[in-house]
Amino acid sequence: MKKVIKRTTIPVNSTITNGFGDIDYFDSYQVKKTSNKSAEEISKEIMQLPDWVNVLLFIRNRAVGLFGLKTEKNTPEPKTFFMLIENRDEEIVMGEDDKHLNFRASIMKNKSEGTISLTTVVHYNNAWGRIYFLPVKPFHIIIMKTLLKRYLKKYNKENERD
Repeated sequence: MKKVIKRTTIPVNSTITNGFGDIDYFDSYQVKKTSNKSAEEISKEIMQLPDWVNVLLFIRNRAVGLFGLKTEKNTPEPKTFFMLIENRDEEIVMGEDDKHLNFRASIMKNKSEGTISLTTVVHYNNAWGRIYFLPVKPFHIIIMKTLLKRYLKKYNKENERD
């Protein structure tokens, strides 16, 4: 598999929903790739954002800051961009809880299947959460797929050299 596949379920052994509550939206994408690296190491590679994503995040942070919503903050290693919820060898879960919505994002490797999955779950706390996510969702989907495609492309280039 040399492409990103949209999953129809959250990965079975994922802890992304532990203590999360109701899920109003989820998506999950995966690539076929085996790795001996930890989920933390994989997340550092996947989360190397392209410049255009950084520009979108800058615009988003400026806009939502006007409404009192949380914006990007500096986090200790590993660089997660969001609050670190859980860090296991096979999965890293990050997220935020805000007044309009709560979300979790997971980067998970499944050694037995030879896959890397990127999963997001969202809960709307009120109508503003639903309204906020409406224009964000298409960009979110594009970004998630782009991050996995770039990761797979980098992995394939590294293996060509070996």
